[in-house]
Amino acid sequence: MTLAIMQPYFLPYIGYMQLMDAVDTFILYDDVSFINRGWINRNRLLINGQEHLFTIPLKDASQNKRINEVHLADDPKWRSKLLRTIEQGYRKAPCYQQVMPITEKIINFATDSIADLVYFSLIELNQYLGITTRLVASSSIYSNADLKAQERILDICRQESATRYINPIGGIELYDKPTFEESGIKLNFIKAKPVQYPQFGRSAFVPWLSILDVLMFNDIDTVRVLLGEYELV
Repeated sequence: MTLAIMQPYFLPYIGYMQLMDAVDTFILYDDVSFINRGWINRNRLLINGQEHLFTIPLKDASQNKRINEVHLADDPKWRSKLLRTIEQGYRKAPCYQQVMPITEKIINFATDSIADLVYFSLIELNQYLGITTRLVASSSIYSNADLKAQERILDICRQESATRYINPIGGIELYDKPTFEESGIKLNFIKAKPVQYPQFGRSAFVPWLSILDVLMFNDIDTVRVLLGEYELV
């Protein structure tokens, strides 16, 4: 069984979705410290031809809290504002009519938890794209938050009887292949290949935007091909 572990990112870039599609079980690492100015509650869209960073407002977010302890801001207006921004940027995109309903369902999901919102969003995206990966929140099952770094990753792999662990390429200095092999686990790193597609006829492609950008410009069959554009090292 192949496993990956990532912090919950809202409407993440395609590399995150490639990792999810590459494994049998994907663990949302939601009981680790919240990262300010990270990708948990932010991402980038293409608005008026320019890269645009959006942020979901949170209440008393702090790196002293775990991700699953962080709540959304009390003012619900951010939902309608974000939907208007997406409509403004993508209403003329070829797949807008197919993608906007799922976008509205995700953004309007009734919760005050950023972790729960991300979990729901990934379930919806997986269903739309035909990704069958099992999705598990780390806070719900493993009872090993006292372990740190690589040792906790290995413990989750053991609990899940994983035979392979895949990590984003950025973690290549953090994890040791011989240590994983001693536990009977093959360690690989996923490296996304350059992904490009037409963006309103722009000559200069804006890469690594939210998966929403990919979905707005590509039908499901094309996205499925793009999900396979990576290599394991």
